Amino acid sequence: MMEAATRASVQLGTTVAHDAPAAGGHPDDRIAAALAQLALHLRKMPPVAALAVRPLAFDGRALKLAAPLAANINDKGCAFGGSLCGMMTLAAWGWVTLHLQLAGLAAEVFVADSQVKYIAPLYEDLVAEAAPVEVDAFAAFADTLQRHGKARIQMRARVPMRAGGEAAVLSGRFVAMRPMR
Repeated sequence: MMEAATRASVQLGTTVAHDAPAAGGHPDDRIAAALAQLALHLRKMPPVAALAVRPLAFDGRALKLAAPLAANINDKGCAFGGSLCGMMTLAAWGWVTLHLQLAGLAAEVFVADSQVKYIAPLYEDLVAEAAPVEVDAFAAFADTLQRHGKARIQMRARVPMRAGGEAAVLSGRFVAMRPMR
């Protein structure tokens, strides 16, 4: 069931409906519900809410998040570096979180470490997309989590530019642990 759910694609506009269908049912409905939960969770974190981050798309392979330049602008009129880093971190964290949710696995997701490279100034709305470094990494990650209560996955995120190229890239390890509460 999870494979079918992660192959489906859902595109979202500027907001995510709060009344998304409950989990179960059609894969698109499950993904829409998971994205709606992610959007709500993001809004509950004050620093993230200030970025005005919203889920944009999730096709099972990659998660895209978006945020307006106006909420993330620096003194030079381009995207603030901290916002670029935050968006990429959130996209990678969100990818892991969504996959765990769709697999029915309860876990807390944390950033273990990351490295960011800033390539070019970004003078447009921010879009960050993330996916695991290894395409099929989630199965082993989920298996390790179930057997040991903790697992790590290597993620890559980027902020593409409409004209081509990338404004920034992130490489990082994300850790999932069984809930501590």
